[in-house]
Order: sequence, then C-alpha cells, then structure tokens
Amino acid sequence: MPKPTTAFRCTECGWSTVKWVGRCAECQQWGTVVESGTETGITRSLQPVAPSSARAARPIGQIEAEHTAHRPSGIGEFDRVLGGGIVAGAAILLSGEPGVGKSTLLLEVAARVAATGRRVLYVSAEESTAQVRLRAGRTGALHDELYLAAETDLATILGQVDEVQPDLLIVDSVQTVSSSLSDGLPGQPSQVREVASTLIRVAKERQLPVLLVGHVTKDGTIAGPRLLEHLVDVVCQFEGDRQTALRFVRALKNRFGPTDEVGCFEMTGDGIAEVPDPSALFLSRSRTAVSGTCVTVALEGRRALPVEVQALVVGTKAPQPRRVVNGVDPSRVAMIIAVLERRAGLRQLGEHDVYVSTVGGVRLVEPAADLAIAIAIASAMRDRAVPHDLAAVGEISLAGEVRPVTSAKQRGAEARRLGYRDLLDDDLGSVRAAVERAMMVATGARERELDAAF
Repeated sequence: MPKPTTAFRCTECGWSTVKWVGRCAECQQWGTVVESGTETGITRSLQPVAPSSARAARPIGQIEAEHTAHRPSGIGEFDRVLGGGIVAGAAILLSGEPGVGKSTLLLEVAARVAATGRRVLYVSAEESTAQVRLRAGRTGALHDELYLAAETDLATILGQVDEVQPDLLIVDSVQTVSSSLSDGLPGQPSQVREVASTLIRVAKERQLPVLLVGHVTKDGTIAGPRLLEHLVDVVCQFEGDRQTALRFVRALKNRFGPTDEVGCFEMTGDGIAEVPDPSALFLSRSRTAVSGTCVTVALEGRRALPVEVQALVVGTKAPQPRRVVNGVDPSRVAMIIAVLERRAGLRQLGEHDVYVSTVGGVRLVEPAADLAIAIAIASAMRDRAVPHDLAAVGEISLAGEVRPVTSAKQRGAEARRLGYRDLLDDDLGSVRAAVERAMMVATGARERELDAAF
C-alpha cells in the first residue's frame, strides 16, 4: 500500500499536486500553491446515492424553461448587457475601478426592481445603512420594497434572506464578507471562494438572482481567486474615466445572452442615467468647419457610434518632433504618420509636432479608425477643414492601402442615419486617394460657403 502524501493546492484555480511548486501549472500564478492539509494516495470508493424524484434525470424536452426567462430590471441599458433582463437563480458579478459608480448603478437597479412590486434586499458590507439611505435619497432610489442591511458576516446575511424573503439579493461587495467556516481575513482567496460558493448555492436552490460587487486589482482584473469568475453565471465590467461622466458596462461572460453588448450610462448629480442613443456624446458641438477634424464610425459591442477625431499639426525646430495622443493607440498613430509621409506625399510631417485626440473621452482601439486619423492629420497639415457631413472608415496598411473593416454595412447605415452624406472607405483603394478625395470635398465645401456668403 503506498504511503499517503500531503496535497498542495492552488488558491487561485484549485489545481492540486503532490509536491510544492512555486508556480501553478494551471493558471501560471506565482506563490499561490499552498499545503491543503489533505492526504492523497489512498482512494475511497463512493457509494452511489439514488436521486430524489425532483432531481431525477429527465429528457431535455420535458424540462420547463419558464424559470430561466429574463425579467427586465427597469434599466434598458443594463438589460441590454444581460441579454434582456435578470434570470431567476442567476449569479451576476459586477466589477470596476473604485469610485466608478458600481454601488450607484446597483442601487438604481434595486429601486427599479422594487418599483415593479418585487422585494429587494440590498446588503452593504462597506457602508452603513444611513450612508446608503443618504445616497438613495439623493438619487431618488426610495421604495418600500427595498430593504437595506449592513452586514459583513455570511451567516447573518443568510439569516436576513430567510427573514426578508427577497426576489433579488445584492451584496456589496463579496470581498468584504467573511464566513466562519473558512480561515483568514475577508478578501483572502479562501474567504472569497467560500462566500461566493455559498451565495451561489442559495441562488440556485431558491431561484433567487444574486448581484455581487467585485473589487479589482491594480492591473484591472477581478480580485480574489480566478474560480470566482467560473462560479458565477454573468461577469460584467463597469468601465469609465473618473474625470468624465461617461460609463460603459460590458459583459465578459454571460450564460444567458451575448457577450458583445455594451450599455452606456452617464453619471449626473442625481445619480446615474442611461444613454440609449449616445451618438452625440463623441462629436464636437461646433458647427463651424475647423481643419484637423474627421468623424469615424466605431463599434462598441453591437452598437455603432460616431466618434470625432481631432488633430493638430504645429511646426517645430526640435530634432525629435513630439507625438502626443489621447484616446488612440500611440503606436498606431506613429504608423499612420509614417504611411502619410511615405505613401501620401506629406513629407513635411517629420518637421512638425502632431497631436491627436478623440472627443468625449472615448478610446478608439480598433483599426477601423485609421482612415479618419489619417484624414484629420492631413486636414491639419494642409489647413483645410473637412465638411461636417463626411465620415471615414477603413484600416490602413503599411503599403498605403485602405483595407475593409468588419460590419461595414452597419457602420454605413448608422452614418447615413445621422446625416453623413459622404462616407470614405476601402472603395478608394489607397490612403493617398482617400486624402485627396477628402481635400477635394473640403475645397468644394469651402467654395459653396463663399458663394453663399457673397
């Protein structure tokens, strides 16, 4: 009979090994493999247990699916991300940077659900009930069916659930709740795993949807063990720059709907407001044509949004011209400048400082914005204003070609809906032709303005 050996287990993903290693072979994390105290080498056979009639396996066609239907939360943008609403028994994890507005959003969700007649229990493990009540009074999230509790002990929270019998449970946040069944301080991997698994088991047994708030680390990932993301049904990320009012909610994982939807919100003095049509948020309000601007149509999930790109080109005598960007990829802009110098005839760009930025604080990461950036830089370099009804969509290659982009029909339809009569895309073939076309349109628009003035 082999001698039993002590097992070592990873606190992040649960991977186990018979000897200690510094790096987990499953999740590649360092310093997470610890001694679990269990013994391996002796296996015990499990006795089969007959399932009850309620848990007996049945043909899939005989299983009722009405309990998994989406129920709207009352916030259309949040329901869009979830796939239509909140599913009974679903465990939803919402993560985001500190101060981005997670608690404000979930308090608004709780108030909207309570307004439909369903009882909501909001458990705050970070604030007192008086603090939450003060914020609810400011945002108008007051309702008799919304119950508040300030608890950090898991057993007490379960007792509150038995007492209130809610239709929706919100826990803010899972990293600050502790369980007496697990050692360690709140927020440690073992505690987060125990708290999350218990709440998810209660959600499944009672068909009670649970919304959990999750902290993030300094690199933006969800704090705690990676197992937490595997246990829940939906993982949503709340994004936004704290210096701007715009917020985005994205679904990183969704067992009940798509993962390419994006919800748009705006932080106001009265709380958080959904933005069903954010088309005007990323465009300048000036109707006077100014050189160095061009509009592109970007995709945020399934939603096409017009975004204005602005560029400024200033002469310099410095040996190394400056390249300052905001909202776009710096390496992408450097490549576009090189292509414009070599393929489009703008050879004097190397003697100028180039500044590129987006309007509204949005960040463009897809290559479909390359053509708009190139036209904005060329417009600033030649001091010719691009008309307001011109948009550009296309990826630029190092050979100077304008390549097609994904969802071109959807982008074109959105541009036409917003009144853009001229759309520059891959039909022009090269970036030089696209720049010359934009400059010709700009010259024609300028002549029409002069004719109208005189």
